[in-house]
Amino acid sequence: MSESRLTISARGDAGNVYDKKVIRRRRAALAVLLCLSLILLTAYFGESPSGLLHGVQRGAQQVLSPIEAGASTALKPFRDLFNWVGDAFNAKGENKKLKQQLAATRARLAAAETALRENQQLRAMVGLPRQPGFPQGTNPVTARVIARSPTDWYSSIAIDKGSDDGIRTDQPVVTGDGLVGKVASTTSSTAQVTLITDASSAVSAQIMPDGSSGILRPAVGDPNDLQLDYIQKGRQIKAGQVVITSGFSSGSLQSIFPRGIPIGRVRSASPNEIETYQRVHVQAFADFRRMDYVQVLTARQPGVQAASVGVGP
Repeated sequence: MSESRLTISARGDAGNVYDKKVIRRRRAALAVLLCLSLILLTAYFGESPSGLLHGVQRGAQQVLSPIEAGASTALKPFRDLFNWVGDAFNAKGENKKLKQQLAATRARLAAAETALRENQQLRAMVGLPRQPGFPQGTNPVTARVIARSPTDWYSSIAIDKGSDDGIRTDQPVVTGDGLVGKVASTTSSTAQVTLITDASSAVSAQIMPDGSSGILRPAVGDPNDLQLDYIQKGRQIKAGQVVITSGFSSGSLQSIFPRGIPIGRVRSASPNEIETYQRVHVQAFADFRRMDYVQVLTARQPGVQAASVGVGP
């Protein structure tokens, strides 16, 4: 048993000695190679361009150049594939980033355009009562449009002011461009407005400066065509003349609109060969599809000044 242990121990010592010799040889070879490299580098940089070492370098380059070119050509598809994959991932990330920036820019643009349009509408409403002939003695209450009729005729809207704000049924409703309708019903905080494009609407109106008056209604099937009826044939009506509320009552029609509110402009006149009246087609000043704010012309209480609207500079 002891002999076997001695044998194993002797073998281990022999292995350790062998390993140490191998390590010393490798270190010696590395030192020799390092010295040779230093010698060759020193000789290379010290000799002229026509020297031996420079000639060996040029020869090696000539021999290896075709191999290098062939290897480069063979590996080109793999390099291109690797670059394409990398570019695809980079482009995907860049595309996502650009989409996010575009969405943010669009949101800011939409907000800016909305604010600009609302500011323009509010400014126009401030200036409307200052126009010559506009009815005085009213207290305009500004309200935001919160709902629209779902039909193609936009015959009614809802606003965010109601009876608590002094709004009552049949009060005129205007924008900065002119008349748009009347209050049909109210709650404490909201009101429903019937537009002049509604089939039930009828407004006593007058053509200026001619003075011819009639009843303004929307055409059947085309609410964008406002028709002023009962204008006498002899009247010379011209395109471009302004139409305003007349404040007159006609038969059973009781005017709820004070005189002087702008409505629109004459587009054309259609004389009727049978009747004694002619029909005048009117283009409304107001854009019924782009109303964000309106004003309700409420009755002014004694001693109360007209309401003002704050707008941006």
